[in-house]
Formats: sequence, C-alpha cells, structure tokens
Amino acid sequence: MPQVKALVVAGGGGGGAAAGGGGGGAGGLKTDTAFTVVVQSYSVTVGGGGAGGGTSGRGTAGSNSVFSTITSTGGGGGSGNSVAATTGGSGGGGSNGSTTGAAGTGAEGNTGGNAAGGAGGGGGGAGAVGSVGPGGNGGVGVSNSITGSAVFYSGGGGNGNGGSGGNGGGGTSSTNGTANSGGGGGGWDGSGTAGNGGSGVVIVSYLTGVLVATGGTITTSGAETIHTFTTSGTFTVSLIGSSSSSSFFLLF
Repeated sequence: MPQVKALVVAGGGGGGAAAGGGGGGAGGLKTDTAFTVVVQSYSVTVGGGGAGGGTSGRGTAGSNSVFSTITSTGGGGGSGNSVAATTGGSGGGGSNGSTTGAAGTGAEGNTGGNAAGGAGGGGGGAGAVGSVGPGGNGGVGVSNSITGSAVFYSGGGGNGNGGSGGNGGGGTSSTNGTANSGGGGGGWDGSGTAGNGGSGVVIVSYLTGVLVATGGTITTSGAETIHTFTTSGTFTVSLIGSSSSSSFFLLF
C-alpha cells in the first residue's frame, strides 16, 4: 500500500486581555511520515484560531485540526485578569491575576510561561516553552519541509508587555497569530484588543506517481506532489499506482 506524509497543525489560542496579559498557546503540531492510504476519501478539518480575550480576560482556545485519524489539539488561551490560562496543543501564558502558564498536550507542544515582574508569560510553542514575564516571548515553533522548503509552524504568542511572538506565526503584543500557521495570539498591550490565534493547516505529500488524489491546493516540489488545505475539505484517493511506471490500477 502507498504511504503519504502528513503535517497537521491546529489553530492557535487567543491572547489574554488584561494589560500585560499572557500570550496564546500555539496550535498542536503532529506529523506522520508513513501514513498508509487506500482508494477512499479522507476527511480534513482545519482548525480556526481562538479569539483574543474579551470581558472575561482570557483568550479562547483554538480549534483542533484533523487528517483522517490524526488529530492535533487547538492552542490554549492566554490568561487575563484573574482567569487562568487554558491547556492546549501548547498552553497559554499566565498573567498578573493568574500567574501560572498552562500545560501543553503530550508531544504536540509546550507549556506557557508564568507571569512575573508585573507582566504575563509568553504562550508555549511547538518547539519550546513560553518565556517567563516580564519578557514573555512566545515559544518557538517547529520547522517542517513537507512543502519542499523549511517553514516554521506553531509559534507561541508574546505577552502584552512587548513580548515577541515565537517563530512560527506567533503574534506580538496585541497582534494576531499568522493565518495557517497555528501561531498563538499576542496578549493585550493596553490598546486595541488582544490578538487572535492563527488558523491551522493540513498538508499531505507523496511521491509523484504513487497515487492519484484530489483535494486542497495541489503543487509539486521535486519528486513530491503536495496537497495544502487552508480550509476544511476532503483528500480523495482515486487511483493507486507505481512511481516507476505510468500505469495505474484500481484498488478494490
């Protein structure tokens, strides 16, 4: 049976709304370099980013992303006021009123940073924990080359005290995480609103000629065919073939 590679990135969490609030946690990130496929359709869900904190102070968690049986967990919301940060793929950062950063989920991400020095912590990233306040930078994301070029995904959001977002789409103070990166939103800096988390992405690639499939935006890089889903859809395998031959056959 042919195999595909899959990258599944969930939506990032929103930043906390209190002045100096915690950064949003990055969306969870999972990979599978040997996912076996057959002739059928596979459901793809691209999770949205969570909203920056409103009157409650805390940012909203991001939504899960799914490819078939692979599920990545949405990033946790950053703390604001006295409302605790939430766990997620990566956890949200703490704030003055609730200082502890929240935990990440297994190998999908990392813990948010604790508040200190009168400022919140950065949101956790897929590659590192969020920094402790007052610096409060978001944790760095993880680099992946499934598209043919190295790209960082799932960076944590910075705190509302000037914290920078983690490489991988994390938002700086009061700015949104980057769309289709899984980056966490930046905490509120006292003006405007806290940043929203960035939406996730699902990418599937395989050796050209191994199969015929539809779904997402289809590109090629070297010997690989790549399907990029920036919104939810379906990855449909219609033919199984051989990379060493132009012939294909139906799999019953």
